[in-house]
Amino acid sequence: MHSFVRISLLTGCALILPTALSAQEAPPEGAPNPDRNTSRTSVGTGDDDTSDAIVVTARRRAESSQDVPIAVSVVGGDHIDATGAFNVGRLQQLTPTLQFYSSNPRNTAVNIRGIGSPFGLTNDGIEQGVGIYVDDVYYSRVASSTFDFLDVAQIEVLRGPQGTLYGKNTTAGAINITTRAPTDSFEGRAEISIGNLDFKQAKASISGPLSDQLAARLAISATSRRGTIFNVATGNYVNEQDNIGLRGQLRWQPSDTFEATLAGDYARQNPECCAQIFVKTGLTQRSLNRQYEALAAAQNYAVPSTDPFDRLTDLDADLNARNAMGGLALKARLETGLGTLSSVTAWRFWDWLPANDRDYLGLPITTLSQNPSKQNQYTQEFRLNHEGEAIDFVLGAFAFHQAVRTTGTQQQGPAASAWLINPTNPLSQDPSVLDGLTASNDIRLTNTSAALFGQVSWKVTDALTLQPGVRLNYDKKRGSYDSVVVNGDGQLVTFASTDPRIVAQRAVLAPQQFATRFSDWNFSYDFTVSYRAAPGLLAYATYAKSFKSGGVNLNGLPADANGAPLLAAATVKPEKVDHFEIGLKAQFLDGKAIANFAAFRTEIADYQALVNNGQLGVLRGYLANADKVRTQGIEADFSIRPSRRFNAYVNGAYTDATYRRFTDAPCPPELSGGTTVAPGQAPSAPGTPGGLSPASCDISGQRLPGVSKWAFSYGAEGNVPASFFGLDGEAYLGVDGNYRSAFSSNPSPSAYTTVKGYALTNLRAGFRVSGGLDVYGWVRNAFDVKYFEQLAVPSGNTGLIVGQPGDPRTWGATIKTEF
Repeated sequence: MHSFVRISLLTGCALILPTALSAQEAPPEGAPNPDRNTSRTSVGTGDDDTSDAIVVTARRRAESSQDVPIAVSVVGGDHIDATGAFNVGRLQQLTPTLQFYSSNPRNTAVNIRGIGSPFGLTNDGIEQGVGIYVDDVYYSRVASSTFDFLDVAQIEVLRGPQGTLYGKNTTAGAINITTRAPTDSFEGRAEISIGNLDFKQAKASISGPLSDQLAARLAISATSRRGTIFNVATGNYVNEQDNIGLRGQLRWQPSDTFEATLAGDYARQNPECCAQIFVKTGLTQRSLNRQYEALAAAQNYAVPSTDPFDRLTDLDADLNARNAMGGLALKARLETGLGTLSSVTAWRFWDWLPANDRDYLGLPITTLSQNPSKQNQYTQEFRLNHEGEAIDFVLGAFAFHQAVRTTGTQQQGPAASAWLINPTNPLSQDPSVLDGLTASNDIRLTNTSAALFGQVSWKVTDALTLQPGVRLNYDKKRGSYDSVVVNGDGQLVTFASTDPRIVAQRAVLAPQQFATRFSDWNFSYDFTVSYRAAPGLLAYATYAKSFKSGGVNLNGLPADANGAPLLAAATVKPEKVDHFEIGLKAQFLDGKAIANFAAFRTEIADYQALVNNGQLGVLRGYLANADKVRTQGIEADFSIRPSRRFNAYVNGAYTDATYRRFTDAPCPPELSGGTTVAPGQAPSAPGTPGGLSPASCDISGQRLPGVSKWAFSYGAEGNVPASFFGLDGEAYLGVDGNYRSAFSSNPSPSAYTTVKGYALTNLRAGFRVSGGLDVYGWVRNAFDVKYFEQLAVPSGNTGLIVGQPGDPRTWGATIKTEF
């Protein structure tokens, strides 16, 4: 909070100062300001939607998005601010093909078209299929997507494989974030927002020359907000926001042919977070006395409310989602006779210090659950960009090294025996059996990869372009997992002991140790044909043969009867991707309207899927390969700006993402927990207490988790000339909305974890002076829609379903200025 106060004071001074400066130094009305970002956007409406061209760098050079044969959505920085899309999680409300799910920063998934990362708990030994890049630097930890955007100029969401253009391979797509660069003339921005739920946000940036050859930029932000869930056990609101960010850049340009930029950033989150709360219960195939209702009644326990939208919990373990991220990057650009030679050298770190309540209840079952993690990554990329009359090309080399160490602890409490041990066992009545049982985990990973990549655009005629691309990739991963379990009496829990107490303890937390490695070479390629059928009309077709690197399982492995880990499950095979896409990009009404369409089909063999083994203990989940999945669909983006007084957009996607063949998948909770069927037996009906459960389930043909069949985003803004306190400007009214249909919230679709579809609407109204003051009020989730971000099945399969209610209606006001 002290950090927020300091930033607010600085921002407040910046808000006051520029009014006089801008009045004295502003360019004549109607004259362009060369230091302002004025590129039009395909997603978004507002003051940044001002020029005729949507400029992107998707192909590593500045060009109109309508000339790029890639499905891409472009979101401007001002629209990001206006809609409160302060991180990737909020960005999904503006781009319907993007999916974001997070139970905490570490356990986060970012997908495009339904693919990218396995849905569920994060495993350090695998990689994401959606690359996140900030100013050309690859961010390997998806936790970066939960941090506030800082001084962002533009975000491009690229759909489909991008491995022949980007350093790290990206099979599902890429999120390309460009921050505002140092400027050759003095400029600044400042912004303060306040709202309900004690929301406070302050942002400020300043940029300008230090000498003829040197320019600098500094940006800072802070966000705080009261939590949306009230914990009756502690009297605190949880799931709050407490973020701070800092970014500085120094650009040296001694000549027109060379420049180098040194950038550093630091961001920290320190909220009391993240609670998933009681939603409902559903019958499983466990015996009835081992299901939630019976277990809770045996301990005279009741949750504070069975209505999740009362937003109450009684979690009795510490909650924390403290993490910090930052790094340094040196970018250099040299203009040569052959083209532009670029170098990007970067180091990044991530420190994660969490605390969770993994029983999700106000009972001391699991009293400590945390997996602190530290990561360092180093990347080096070289690129040569050539633009010619007939041939354009990009050639690149990329090297990546990552080291991750996680030191986890899980401890059981006095209520664990009655909850976790079969009630028919007398030990279930002895709290001391599991009280104090502790697993200490040491998990390590080193991840090294290198790649050569390139793409050529051959302009056969003025209308026809052929674009082949290739990539050669090498990956090597080494991992180890070491879990030591000690009971409350200080005794080691081992598989050698036959003591009934030890046997009961290791059924909950089992010791395990193994080391594993993976390495592989891979060659991939793509080919695109584009044809300009008429001015303003581009058609294209793409085929890509791509891959996602294999990995190692570092969350524990299934074990045999003697506790030996099944090392065959220690590695996960690479995904093999075949991608087909056709698209049409059109401009009409003298460039005032844009309509883009894409149809795609992506088939993945050996899809990396999360498997849960149903235990409460440290073996929370591991990865396996599903035989085949497919995602296919149609996307449409439309934006129009008939005059500077009105603009609007609507984007939509139909996505059919299914397991095509997954015959040995984990079963949903309603088919789990019973006695495993013997040969010749038939499983019981779903939700039959004490029934027979299949060893695995065939979910071929069922939907992938986390992706809606239908998703839309839409918005409009209109303005009229107005005067306010002697300032001439414009009054404006804007609306943005999004809709998504129902989706599955469990790796194996379950009747208990389907999230119903919902629509959200955001409103804003204000007054602005072009290039100067902007004051507006806003309402987000204006109709106070009750919806879930996701639902989850806690380990143990008691029938408990928990979830994260989405934000309620929030409202507030923002004042910002540019000078």
